[in-house]
Amino acid sequence: MISSILPTYTRAPLNFVKGEGSWLIEADGRRFLDLGSGIAVNSLGHAHPALIEALTSQAQNLWHVSNLYEIPQQQALADKLVAETFADTVFFTNSGTEACELAVKMARKYHYEAGHPDRIEILTFEGSFHGRSSAGIAAAGSEKMTKGFGPLLPGFVHLPWNDLDAVEAAIDEKTAAILVEPVQGEGGIRPMPDQNLKELRALCDAHGILLILDEVQCGVGRTGRLFAHEWAGITPDIMMVAKGIGGGFPLGAVLATERAASGMTAGTHGSTYGGNPLGCAVGNAVMEIVTGPDFLDDVNRKAGLLRQKLEGVVASHPEVFEEVRGAGLMLGLKCKALNTDVVKAGYDAEIAMVPAADNVIRLLPALTISEAEIEEACSRIDAAATSVETASAPA
Repeated sequence: MISSILPTYTRAPLNFVKGEGSWLIEADGRRFLDLGSGIAVNSLGHAHPALIEALTSQAQNLWHVSNLYEIPQQQALADKLVAETFADTVFFTNSGTEACELAVKMARKYHYEAGHPDRIEILTFEGSFHGRSSAGIAAAGSEKMTKGFGPLLPGFVHLPWNDLDAVEAAIDEKTAAILVEPVQGEGGIRPMPDQNLKELRALCDAHGILLILDEVQCGVGRTGRLFAHEWAGITPDIMMVAKGIGGGFPLGAVLATERAASGMTAGTHGSTYGGNPLGCAVGNAVMEIVTGPDFLDDVNRKAGLLRQKLEGVVASHPEVFEEVRGAGLMLGLKCKALNTDVVKAGYDAEIAMVPAADNVIRLLPALTISEAEIEEACSRIDAAATSVETASAPA
């Protein structure tokens, strides 16, 4: 008999009832150090006082009016994002998946209005993840996400990760855009080298196509810059944002240049809930903190400490781990043991981590994690690795 919740998730047998900063409290009272942050969502940790204040204050006044009317909180957040990024304009969504849908529409509409209606193909990469909508799974193209869901939305060309020769060879008169995550999340914490991002930008400029960046997981301070592409010194034409921008409240956005968004006129896109007063009130509070003095410098300092400590854990457990990779506080442990075994052992050590492809464990702590909590996290990962070693040792 099917459960009342559609059984599309394999859930850990944990029931968290409260969150405090970098900690999750189980119903039985156990305190877990949270290195998942709701999959890079709780950027400022659990129950951050500024976010509580923003949400409760707004909730006492106005929850929802729809985009039939002006929404001051939405305007303030759009102005902040435009001021802090490459973008000239912003459309608010509720999720990264919705942001992907608009990014695809926007790129194709741009070329249509420019007199090139055949330019509909978007180049994407192996290992990518762009959400679970029809466009999102078609963009990723992996059998795991697409099997049984055909016919797939056409117009996507799938290329090997980090293969610039393949990109250049694939560009033709039908190409509209290149869509890429600066750091793959679900794909196993795989950063695209800065030089490769620069070359993708140059290819787009040379061929008159658009560069779309998916920064849903790696954006909003996660890598130590406000957005990950800043490390490469480039700018996209269109960028997808979600997860961390809401600090735990469902919120997403598409940021774009005026040129890229030129085809999106009144009536071409919409959202009932996107940009509602509650979400934007929280988003404004997140942005005020993340763009505040010294915040990102602190993220980079703590990221360096975490990586250093993790390198020591990896060296101590060569049968369990292979390497540390990633950027900022978006790090991955490439495993030799099954990553899911290490994650499960982590539950016994009261630490929450997130598995990913390529046998990697994602470590996505709150950007506000303390140095003492980093020390404790690495101690618990060490304990989990020891447990895996013990379990696999010959009798």
